[in-house]
Amino acid sequence: MNKYELTLVVSAKIEDEARTATVEEAKALIEKFGGTITNVDDWGKKKLAYEIQKMKEGFYYFVQFDANADVPAKIESRIRIMENVIRFLCVAVEA
Repeated sequence: MNKYELTLVVSAKIEDEARTATVEEAKALIEKFGGTITNVDDWGKKKLAYEIQKMKEGFYYFVQFDANADVPAKIESRIRIMENVIRFLCVAVEA
């Protein structure tokens, strides 16, 4: 099992319940493909470095998880089409 970190930037224009549901959906994807979530950091609303889809702010979440090497590609393909996620990045964490 490798260690990974998934960074999500969720739209600031949606309600709190929808934002929570989006993060829970991403966590469910990790578990669906056999990953084990080790930590979730909620950094809250932050100013974006540049405007994305006419938004200047977004909610940042960092999800650390353990999974096999093929899992990040599967997760990214699903997160890419999630409506409320404006940016994402999944990286391997050095041990």
